[in-house]
Amino acid sequence: MSGALLLASASPRRRELLAQLGVSFRVAAVDIDETPGPGETPRDLVLRLARDKAESAVANSEPGQWVLGADTVVAVGKTILGKPADAAEAAAMLECLSGRAHTVYSGLALARSGFATRVDAVRTRVWMRDIAADELAAYLATGEPLGKAGAYAIQGRAAAFVRFLAGSYSNVVGLPLCELDAMLREIPGPPERVID
Repeated sequence: MSGALLLASASPRRRELLAQLGVSFRVAAVDIDETPGPGETPRDLVLRLARDKAESAVANSEPGQWVLGADTVVAVGKTILGKPADAAEAAAMLECLSGRAHTVYSGLALARSGFATRVDAVRTRVWMRDIAADELAAYLATGEPLGKAGAYAIQGRAAAFVRFLAGSYSNVVGLPLCELDAMLREIPGPPERVID
């Protein structure tokens, strides 16, 4: 074992999810440009951003410490819905998602000095019911859509809008735990696990 994992994310949801795995970790968020490149697919975008976050945070890691980078986006077809800048943009995103299916992509990257970065991408299909105008206004008033990919939090009030999903629920929250756990079990010198 090589001590605690370094989480290159300021997301409280990712911290909560990572704690569910019992992994010992500390946080060292990094600030990178998350603008999609020309023609970049949602999957390619999350893989690149997860890698960039992990590799940027390696400089803040201890010797032998693994760093986790992650990124999540919502996509309708090839249209990427990141985090809304304001309530108007959040409303437009939710109107786009209302009554239709979309895909949530998360990229995972594990980096460590002296090792090749390991990356994976996970996708989940989500079907939303129609969201009435009064429901949309009430949801926007909570402030919950801001700071969330696709302008919604499935673990929050937006759970009432989701008819069903195919794939990882934790991926939609922001960190696909099954796939991450598999990655952590495959790396040399994995981070410590907390035993209750």
